[in-house]
Amino acid sequence: MAVKNNPKTPGEKIGFPIPVSSYKMILIGFGIVVLGFILMMGGGSNNPDEFNYDIFSFRRITLAPIVVLGGFGFIFWAIMRKPKQEEEN
Repeated sequence: MAVKNNPKTPGEKIGFPIPVSSYKMILIGFGIVVLGFILMMGGGSNNPDEFNYDIFSFRRITLAPIVVLGGFGFIFWAIMRKPKQEEEN
């Protein structure tokens, strides 16, 4: 027996729980997170007997984690935000 998913009120629309604009913002946030991980890359040494102090640079220790956390915060905001309702005349 099929169950019909009727809206509560006649004007209410049935759709996805997250609007399309939020999906776009989630993808932007994902790009910010990837950028943060790219900023963390590098700093290795070609010779295992040498130690490369570039791993302790400002970019890898401070900037990249802030960018990653900012990206995750942006994704969280994009999921939790309430979209503006378009007024219908």
